[in-house]
Amino acid sequence: MADRIQEILSWYSSDNAGTKTNIARLLRSGRLGGTGKLVILPVDQGFEHGPARSFAPNPPGYNPLYHFQLAIEAGCNAYAAPLGFLEAGASHYAGQIPLILKLNNHDVLNDEKDPLPSVTGSVGDALRLGCSAVGFTIYPGSTHCHTMYEQLRAIAEEAKKGGLAVVVWSYPRGSGLSKEGETAMDVVAYAAQIAAQLGAHVIKVKLPTDHLEQAAAKKVYESAQVPIKTLAERVKHVIQSSFDGRRIVIFSGGAKSDDKNVFDEARAIRDGNGFGSIIGRNSFQRPKADAVKFLQTIMKIYAGETP
Repeated sequence: MADRIQEILSWYSSDNAGTKTNIARLLRSGRLGGTGKLVILPVDQGFEHGPARSFAPNPPGYNPLYHFQLAIEAGCNAYAAPLGFLEAGASHYAGQIPLILKLNNHDVLNDEKDPLPSVTGSVGDALRLGCSAVGFTIYPGSTHCHTMYEQLRAIAEEAKKGGLAVVVWSYPRGSGLSKEGETAMDVVAYAAQIAAQLGAHVIKVKLPTDHLEQAAAKKVYESAQVPIKTLAERVKHVIQSSFDGRRIVIFSGGAKSDDKNVFDEARAIRDGNGFGSIIGRNSFQRPKADAVKFLQTIMKIYAGETP
């Protein structure tokens, strides 16, 4: 298992020892530590969607300490959240789980077609809170995407100098895309490539459908006969698009869904050589005991302990 972690670290040869140590910490923590797979708990939904929509289905979730406890008890590799939630609990749980500070966020009180998240935290905040990584969202397809790319470039440079890993949420969205196009095969693969080119160590994207959004890309997919019929094939293509598998790519859990569907998606991610999942609402919107069991089932799938 250690050989797998060393192989992954070799992909980041330009990074300093501090950053490599923090990437290794993400990969060596929790139930899946040492396997090269990740299950991360993200709880930015209170900011992104509102408190009731996020936490009313399971009221203990209003308490920021609850999410630290859930991530630790389930054996997650890391816990990701905005500044406020991490400040509320980082000292209580110092050293117990790697933390990822989400440095930009977007609310839906003014849910514009072309979103531009606000920068809501800093690399200094991440270092002060003992984080292993910073997280940043970009929206390829938004008319404001160039601003986000430039913000990320500056933040990634500062984070790497400080020895932190960089996790990029790359979510295609905006007036340049149809709703179906946000999860189209060609668009998701493009979004992963953009995040990799912007210096991400870990890339988070949504699971792609077999829809092809761009006419020029569709011609290439069809002429080159790129296999995208099954979800596992589509995952494999996203991994291929992320420097031929030389960047860590994890997939969003999305809105709360049927458990069987989530487990089937985890199997497809595993079979497509994906690196794991980042699952928020599907976990914290249920009682903690159920959430722990749910997350550990996903971990067993990634560990190869269950078919």
